Amino acid sequence: MDDMTAIELPPIDEAVIGHERLMLMLPHRYPFLMLDRVLDVRYGHSCVGIKNVTFNEPFFQGHFPGHPVMPGVLVIEAMAQAAAALVIATMGEQAGENPITYFMAIESAKFRRKVVPGDQLRLHMVKDRRRGNVWRYNGTATVDDNVVAEALLTAMIVPKGELR
Repeated sequence: MDDMTAIELPPIDEAVIGHERLMLMLPHRYPFLMLDRVLDVRYGHSCVGIKNVTFNEPFFQGHFPGHPVMPGVLVIEAMAQAAAALVIATMGEQAGENPITYFMAIESAKFRRKVVPGDQLRLHMVKDRRRGNVWRYNGTATVDDNVVAEALLTAMIVPKGELR
């Protein structure tokens, strides 16, 4: 890659957001918390969420018995949770106490490969734009550097209890 095509990334603001802090940032709990940690957090720009997929996941009982596959909608949900963590980390105190991120849109979702027990799902989220409290992210989910899903996600962040 020559200098003209190299992409200049902002510096990493936080190397790791662990699961204890994620539980303070996100309202999700087992079995719906789809993140184990978030890496390479660049405020207002990007992050990489990590979901370690195990055979113990409750959805594998029915999707599909004898042939476990992580549902695509849960891969998208994991992307959304990674983006929400990035938004809340970026906003800091400005996000308010116990903010909640609401999904507004999922566009251009594509599923390329299946996700199975033993996979480590890496959720690459890059901010597309922000308008007020509405954020849009390009998401790409990978396993072993192979793209398994991609989507454009839009969400709104509000202080808990403000939106009914």
